[in-house]
This record gives sequence, C-alpha cells and structure tokens, in this order.
Amino acid sequence: MLSLFKDSPEYEARKARPFSPTKVTISEVHAVVPKHLFQKSFFTASLYIARDVLSAVALYKLGWQIEPLAASLVTDYGAPAYVGAIAKWGGWSVYWVAQSVVLAGWWCMAHEAGHGNVSNKKWLNNLTGFLLHSFVLAPYFAWRSTHHSHHKATVSIERDENYVPRTRSDFKLPSESVARAVDYHELFEETPIYTAARMLLMQLLGWQIYLCLDTMGSPRHPKGTNHFNPSSSLFKPHERNGIIASNVGLTVMSCFLYMWTQTVGLSAFLKLYFVPYILLNHWIVMLTYLHHSDPTIPMYRNRQWSYLRGALSTVDRPLLGWAGRVYFHNVSHDHIAHHLFSNIAWYNQPYVTEELKKLLGDEYNSDSTNTFRALYRTFTQCCFVEDEGDIVFYKNQDGKAVRELAPDALDRPTVVAKKVD
Repeated sequence: MLSLFKDSPEYEARKARPFSPTKVTISEVHAVVPKHLFQKSFFTASLYIARDVLSAVALYKLGWQIEPLAASLVTDYGAPAYVGAIAKWGGWSVYWVAQSVVLAGWWCMAHEAGHGNVSNKKWLNNLTGFLLHSFVLAPYFAWRSTHHSHHKATVSIERDENYVPRTRSDFKLPSESVARAVDYHELFEETPIYTAARMLLMQLLGWQIYLCLDTMGSPRHPKGTNHFNPSSSLFKPHERNGIIASNVGLTVMSCFLYMWTQTVGLSAFLKLYFVPYILLNHWIVMLTYLHHSDPTIPMYRNRQWSYLRGALSTVDRPLLGWAGRVYFHNVSHDHIAHHLFSNIAWYNQPYVTEELKKLLGDEYNSDSTNTFRALYRTFTQCCFVEDEGDIVFYKNQDGKAVRELAPDALDRPTVVAKKVD
C-alpha cells in the first residue's frame, strides 16, 4: 500500500543518473523494427472500434438500470433507504469511471485515425476520427493539426505545441545568481487545498481551456489563439476547411445532445453523458501531461534538439494497468514507440517497445510510479525552466532541478532526421 505514495525504482534510478543525449542513431532505431509491424488492417481496426462502441452501448444500457435496481432494493426487498442511496450512487460512480475509460478509448482511437493507422485510405481514417471525436466533443481536424506539429517538435521549447514550459523570466523571477529561496516559495508554495483545487481544475477542464485559450501551448502564438478559429495561427491555410468541418461536427453533436436532453431530462443527460465526458477528458489530460512533463526528462532548445532526441524524451507509463492498455490502445504504455513510429498501428506498438528496450537500455524511460502520485509530483515539481541552456530540466519550488547534465552532455552534436509519418 505504501508503494502508492512512493516514486518507482525506474524514476529514482533515472533521477540519480546524470543525463547525456543518446548515442543511438535514428538508423539503428529503424533497423530493430521488423517491417511487417508497419502493415495496417482496417478489418483489425474495425474489431477494436466495434469492441469500444459495444462497450459504451452496454454500459449505457446498464446505466438506465441503476436507479430502478436501487429503488427495488428498498421497495421490493425491504432494504433501508440508506442502502438504496448507497447502491444508487455507488452504481453511478462505477458507471462514470467505466464509461469515461471506454469513451477515452474512442478519443484514443480517433487519435490513431489521425495518424493514419485505422486504414491505408486517408478518407477512411479521417471519417473514423471525425465521427469518434465529434461524439466526445473534440474538434478532430483542429486537434490533428496541432498534434502533428507536436510530433514534429516534441519537447522543443521553441516549436512544440503542447505543455511548453514557462521560463524564469515568464514568472519575473530574479536571476539564478541572486534569487533566494523565499523568491521561489512566494511564487510556487501553496496550501495543499489550493494545490488540489488547481489540479482538479486542470484535470476536469484543462482540455477545454486548452482548446479555447491555447493554455500551455506555444507562447509564440498571439493572445486569443484557439482551436476553433479557421484563421488561427495554429493552422496552415490549406487546413481551414477542416477546421470548419470540425466546428460543424461539434455543432451537430451539441444539437443532438440538446434534443436528447429534451427527451430524457437534464438529470439523465448529466449522469449518462456529461459526467463521463468530463472524466474522459481527465484521463486524456493526465496521460498527455505525464508523457511530456516530468522532473527527470530533458527539454531542448534548437541547437541541441533533434527528432530522435525529442521522441525519446517521453515516458512510458502503465496507466490504469490492463484497462488502460485495452481501452487507451497502448498510447500510455508504449508512448516512446508511438513518438518514434506514429505510423505503426497501436496493436503492433508493444512489439516495437520490446525492441526499443533492448536497443536503448537505461535510456528507455519508463515509470511504474502510481499515476496519481506521478501527477501530483509533476504538478508540484515542474514549475519552470531557465531562459538559457540548450538542454534543460524543470526546476521545483526551491529553484532546483532534480537531475543534472553529464559533463559531456553538450558535446554530442545533433543528427537531424525526418520523422516517419
């Protein structure tokens, strides 16, 4: 039980090891991956999609039975009223968690479609992704655009689009040479209740805030940047019709939900759809945040960044164990493989990960820390990075990084290689 509150052995070992960029080359990485793993099958993908859809439908049907069954305990079997209340809200709690995980699977399947992994046909990928994302109120084409930009510049402080760290100067902190502990504590030290409230806000509404305000996106975009304006600086001119299509999809789904709510009532809408929708976004924010924000993982500026270095600067995490592997389609368990080979379908990524482990050795980043413990650790320790330095780590509320660079870290030149897409 105590292990739930401890950092994993992998994390502790990585923290204690001075960091130096990998000596492995992109050619060596490609050489270890069997060619047959690049093959895609729409039939196989269809089976996964059918499983996800049937799981959601089955849970939806069961959801309608929660309150009648709880009431039956009291009226038909003479159970006390409090037993009925416990059964009712216990049943809803189970439904909300289970349905949120399943619908997060829809989101992750649309993510795979966005990378072209559902089918060899582009239109079929886009149709699948558009329908699945629209159902969970995600703007498919807008998300796909910025997500591809993220893949092309992972952990590049200048060019990445997601979870870009803020710097010392952004927080108007004194320079490192004169800053005192109190300068950091005044800015970053919080009461546990306030920290919990900020975490809750990020987990429940972080996805929507990001879409509307580009929070934690690249600071190079102007204020007011969002994922719904076709003319936004996030998008290229040829993508604008797709952004409009995404907006239409969200509008149609919103109208459908409104009409459905008029039929079933507000209470049913909130219990059957809205709460799982909010929680599914919690899972998506959690896994994406922890993939790319960690005290032991480096971030690069342009002189030291390369595609390979960026792709290796993420962490594989066993989020939700078997349920996460099944319904999140390996995206958390095999995230390094996904960044190196985003054009390999999710059902083949575990095999890629096994080959990468052999090749990378200690440079393979994994973390079996309880995910909620890891979330709290990252949220409280990843405060800012320095304005200078070509390879940097997050610093905590004491103004210190938990990992240091090896003496030869900056001596290794980058080898620029194009992403496989």
